Amino acid sequence: MPMVINTWPFTNATAKAWSVITSGGSSLDAVEQGCTVCEEQQSDGSVGFGNHPDENGETTLDAMIMDGVTHDVGSVGCLRRIKSAISVARAVMNYTKHTLLVGELATQFAKEMGFKEETLSTNTSIEEWKQWKARKCQPNFRQNVVPDPQSSCGPYKPDSSNSFEQQPRYNMQVNQGNHDTIGMIVIDSAGNIAGGTTTNGANHKVPGRVGDSPITGSGCYVDNDVGGAAATGDGDVMMRFLPSLRAVENMNQGMSPSSACEQALAPIIKFYPDFSGAVIAASKKGIYGAACYGFQSFHYSVYHPALLSPQVEETPCMKKVK
Repeated sequence: MPMVINTWPFTNATAKAWSVITSGGSSLDAVEQGCTVCEEQQSDGSVGFGNHPDENGETTLDAMIMDGVTHDVGSVGCLRRIKSAISVARAVMNYTKHTLLVGELATQFAKEMGFKEETLSTNTSIEEWKQWKARKCQPNFRQNVVPDPQSSCGPYKPDSSNSFEQQPRYNMQVNQGNHDTIGMIVIDSAGNIAGGTTTNGANHKVPGRVGDSPITGSGCYVDNDVGGAAATGDGDVMMRFLPSLRAVENMNQGMSPSSACEQALAPIIKFYPDFSGAVIAASKKGIYGAACYGFQSFHYSVYHPALLSPQVEETPCMKKVK
């Protein structure tokens, strides 16, 4: 059954992807064009240019796209000064034998492929960065450095007096109206599955940081014989457990999409009970579901033949372990 499912209530992206596959387009085309809508509309400030600046005030982008037929993947991480991250990711898949390009040289590749170089900063992102600096760079992602990252800005250097203890994690405060990555799974009329992600990453991240979104099996994973899954949330933790791959493998073992997502989150909860995240999944038959942890609830958007427009569904989340 043809369908589109994506994280968060990004219904404009869902509708665009649906229009592509119902007009005869491929699942890959639908993922690229659907995610592009989010990038252009700067959905909730967490996708595309102009928000979530890093410590230097620069916005950088992560994205990936995956073909469930061939398992080909194209990804970009820490992409600078190019707005069309999901399209650059597809260019990596189409025009190279690589999977992931990062940073300044990913920008150089994008320019070679005809993409326009332009600033990713806006008045909003610049003001956001200034306010963060005025708060003495709080919150941030540094630890085991001097000066104290909980009360001071850098430049930082290693604190040789400590034992490299893991500090309490930065609370992402992801909720309705303050989202992060869009992850999308599409099944087209031929039954072919594709998936993709795009995001501007964690707010005030350490420059050079790449999150889970462009990592195959973490931000997204698809298999034409099984289905697909995508993840959202605390990417620095989630990427260590490949939850999207786990969810697809769980479906392959006979689990329902919802159960597959819940079990994919289980090992993350075991080791990081303070994290927040969610996984969506759809089987090759068009059955779908989701699971989440650490939020009060999680919303995602779906479109399939029984619907007249994109529908936002809500999943209650597992409570955080105390």
